[in-house]
Amino acid sequence: MILEMKVPSPGESITEVEIASWLVEDGDYVTKDQPIAEVDSDKATLELPAEESGIITLKAEEGDAVEVGAVVCLIDVDAAKPAGVKTAKPAKDEVESPKTMPIANPPQTKTPDTYASGTASPAAQKILDEKGIDAARVSGSGKDGRITKEDALNAQPAMGTTKGSRATERKKMSMLRRKVAQRLVAVKNETAMLTTFNEVNMQPIFDLRKQYKESFKTKHGVGLGFMSFFTLAVTRALELYPDVNSMLEGDYQLKNEFSDISIAVSGPKGLMVPVIRNAETLSFRGVESEVKRLALRARDGQITVDEMTGGTFTITNGGVFGSMLSTPIINPPQAAILGMHNIVERPMAVNGQVVIQPIMYIALSYDHRIIDGRESVGFLVAVKEALENPIELLMNNNPKKALEL
Repeated sequence: MILEMKVPSPGESITEVEIASWLVEDGDYVTKDQPIAEVDSDKATLELPAEESGIITLKAEEGDAVEVGAVVCLIDVDAAKPAGVKTAKPAKDEVESPKTMPIANPPQTKTPDTYASGTASPAAQKILDEKGIDAARVSGSGKDGRITKEDALNAQPAMGTTKGSRATERKKMSMLRRKVAQRLVAVKNETAMLTTFNEVNMQPIFDLRKQYKESFKTKHGVGLGFMSFFTLAVTRALELYPDVNSMLEGDYQLKNEFSDISIAVSGPKGLMVPVIRNAETLSFRGVESEVKRLALRARDGQITVDEMTGGTFTITNGGVFGSMLSTPIINPPQAAILGMHNIVERPMAVNGQVVIQPIMYIALSYDHRIIDGRESVGFLVAVKEALENPIELLMNNNPKKALEL
């Protein structure tokens, strides 16, 4: 019996996917539930498992855009597994290096008329190497055409030529990356985006983490990171400034009474933005556990479309890559995004004294069509206040209880 494998729907409103890569070759024997392909939608990259065991016949090429429900391969379920037949091809980075497209023909080496013709003396060769000149481009004036030191000194490099590689690579962007590009351009063109900045003294959080991080990890199995402090500071600020937790729908402003916080994480296919649902109800342990779970799923390519949709506010941390300051771009249809940055020791005035403190710059990009300056600045100040006074504003003056120790 021949089984037709069709493209399943990756999620609501998605009508087309792209074959990102085949994990098997035409004629391979595959087993049931074995991943046979990776497919890109405009929201995520998903694996396509074999529905039955048998010999596979591919009906689409890598890079093809296919409609949901279209047949992409056939599986002969009656076929027995041939002895010695491979079941899957190795990952591409194990079998070949990226293909490059040369943009210029290499220089043609002149065939020497004699053994010495076109050959540089040791001294001449050293000079040519320093100049980055190929000996084949130099006419020798020495005996039998040998290149002398004087020839090397007089030789001039050809305009625009170097000894380095002149290769290039042309690679089609994934459907996910193309969709991200379209959305980012749309945000810049369709919103009145502004960014406001502030700075946070991270010393109080440093002190708390130093005191409790070991006991927290021992009891809960997750680290006490910065993300829980920022998430809880954000949910508190969103309650104080609900306009920041809203979005524009035509002529209407939709205010959310819950906080679904999108967190930007780096995955194998690029930037992913999974969502922490109802973050306003979570404790420090709850936030850290959810951040870890979502980050692992994104890293392993298991994140689903549903886990990346529906956020009401986004937090992105460019500081992990060393960014000092940036203007993060809004994640539509949300109205605002908070950017975290690296923490650097800087001189700061504290109680009339100049002391060295760990400082982080934070940035809030917002859609000025529905968020005014008062709300945006007030929101960012509220985040700053909570981070600089976490025991009172985030832990109700009881760190051990807040951390569930």
